Amino acid sequence: MALIDGWRAPPPDPARAGWLGAQVYAHRGLHDGAAEENSPAAFAAAIAADLGIECDVRCTRDGRAVVFHDATLDRLAGRHGRIDGLSVGEVTGTRLAKGGETIPTLRDLLDLVAGRVPLLIEVKTERGRSVHRLCRAVRRDLEGYTGQAAVMSFDPRVGRWFALRAPHILRGLVVSEQNGRTFSGLVRRHLALWHARAQFLAYDVRDLPSGFAAAQKKRGLPLLCWTVSTPVLANIARENGAAPIAEGAGLAKLPAAS
Repeated sequence: MALIDGWRAPPPDPARAGWLGAQVYAHRGLHDGAAEENSPAAFAAAIAADLGIECDVRCTRDGRAVVFHDATLDRLAGRHGRIDGLSVGEVTGTRLAKGGETIPTLRDLLDLVAGRVPLLIEVKTERGRSVHRLCRAVRRDLEGYTGQAAVMSFDPRVGRWFALRAPHILRGLVVSEQNGRTFSGLVRRHLALWHARAQFLAYDVRDLPSGFAAAQKKRGLPLLCWTVSTPVLANIARENGAAPIAEGAGLAKLPAAS
């Protein structure tokens, strides 16, 4: 791996990125029986609890970033339709099945947070489709935002896009070792890290401890982990020095951010 290691981006400046690993993040906001995931109520509850926020963004047909996890509306809104096939007005006019709130844009979320808590933005992409329009929309919305915010994705093309076009925005790689605990899987992780020019990792907590994650943490990359949903997983996050992206019982067992 020596050649690949030589191509990696340098670790981020701790003064600029230290907040990443020193925070507890509410996964898709602090959602429960009353508030839907990625909803304004879930985000407001996370802010009230002084928790960082992890959210998902997708691109509408007209090139706007909206806060939504799935590619389609079916599961969360009870109606058919792909996010990328609808205009921003059609998406933001759609009410979530639980809670009845409308789907926010990324700009709406930034206005709500207003720098009060850190924000992780997971950029959701699809294989074979360009990442440019969504990355550009996210960059545009983050222009002038002075709070702590970072982007991340499973797709290393996203990190590469921000490294080339918006290097001032912290960028991370989301990683799972599922079906990849082989030498070829390790090579793919190194290549993804190189391609993304990642400045932090968000790791599947079920894969910890991980030699790959530990090596990158030792090199200076902040390590986060998802989704911490039980007390056992909360202990694993703590033992591996990973900042938790948590929900439910896992969140309840974690100490508040200092």
